[in-house]
Amino acid sequence: MPTSRTAQRSPLTRDRVLQTAMDLADRRGLDALTMRALADELGVEAMSLYHHLPNKSAILDGVVEVAFEEIAREVGDSAAAPAPAGWATALRARILGARRVLLRHPWVPVVMESRGSFGPAQARYVDGVVGLMRSGGLSHDLIHHSLHALGSRMYGFVQELGPDDNASTPGPAELEAMSALAPHLAAMLAEVAHVDPDSTLGWCDDQEEFEFGLDLLLEGIERRRRAASAP
Repeated sequence: MPTSRTAQRSPLTRDRVLQTAMDLADRRGLDALTMRALADELGVEAMSLYHHLPNKSAILDGVVEVAFEEIAREVGDSAAAPAPAGWATALRARILGARRVLLRHPWVPVVMESRGSFGPAQARYVDGVVGLMRSGGLSHDLIHHSLHALGSRMYGFVQELGPDDNASTPGPAELEAMSALAPHLAAMLAEVAHVDPDSTLGWCDDQEEFEFGLDLLLEGIERRRRAASAP
């Protein structure tokens, strides 16, 4: 049964299915994004979805594309070619724009990591990254290495390798036990609590840490660019 008058009036299209899938995952999480739940949201039978997208895999690939279309709108002129000295500032703005979008849809990185697809909107985003670096005087070889160094950070998130999201800051007894096995790590954790309960897109990945890592990489890439262009 249709969920709203809008569902009754609006024709079912691929774009509408994908936008509804985004909205459903935003509200209820990625696990709630099933064909049946999506059909319920749209007020149609599940079989009707297959006329527009053949399976859930196609929907997951599609919502990633929708996210990158939103990123394109978000970054706007940050993709424009800057003066050579300003490539890093422009790229930083582009990446932080992508991050703002993913903070609105924090489940999208999970889909990206699980899918091997590379759609047109994502390709245009990466092309813009390459274009900014090229306009700043970086060689194709340095750009290639830089893309590997930036990794998922280029898209606005970090693929973290660490304790699960529910980990808590080690207490004194845990730190004492840890010090026998990993004294340097224990000393660091005793001074700097490294678990963020308000983590955004990964364990211990708040905005400050994200920007610190991004700036470190961009500064290093710029040093390589200057060294390569020095007489």
